Amino acid sequence: MIGNDLLNKTDLFIAMLDKSLRVVNGVATDSRPNPAKKIIENSADSQLDDKERRHSAGLMRVNHVGEVCAQALYQSQGLFSHSKELQLQFVQAGREEEDHLAWTAHRISELGSHLSLLNPLWYAGAFVCGAIAAKVGDAASLGFVVETERQVEAHLNSHLTNLPANDVKSRAIVEQMRDDEIAHGAAAQALGAADLPLPVKHLMTGMAKVMTTVAYYV
Repeated sequence: MIGNDLLNKTDLFIAMLDKSLRVVNGVATDSRPNPAKKIIENSADSQLDDKERRHSAGLMRVNHVGEVCAQALYQSQGLFSHSKELQLQFVQAGREEEDHLAWTAHRISELGSHLSLLNPLWYAGAFVCGAIAAKVGDAASLGFVVETERQVEAHLNSHLTNLPANDVKSRAIVEQMRDDEIAHGAAAQALGAADLPLPVKHLMTGMAKVMTTVAYYV
């Protein structure tokens, strides 16, 4: 029995390590069509000048970092969750977030730019935050999801305002991401999320501000 438990833990560790390495290196597979592929104008990107292209790439790099963090959060929250139902919810949400990871990585490549060089740091930090939230309890963990998704929704809305008007591909991706984030927040709320204390919300906002500012450039 002890040997089987050790084997299971070893398998889990290997799976988690493989997942984390793929995420931080931008290796992801989407299960849904990329929304940008709906754009029939093959010359859409040719309408972007160099400044607009760099700006779009910076914004999409921030969005990709957000998805790196989402993968880490859902992985750690699922791992330390006290409920099988929640574990399944985190797995499902994480799978949909992987679509976002793939879409943003592809778009950054199209724009001729690079993923954040600090992805390992972003992933590790988010994993720790998710573990702490889960250890506090399932209601708090779900509340963390609700507040995270609320902030992400506002963040994506700002990107829809700030993206170059001609960047219809990035805009299509961000719009679908926003719709998915709203659904994830609603699902967490329905499962019994607790409202987080105001200082925690402010702390999350501050941490997100640091991440978005740095990831735009690095």
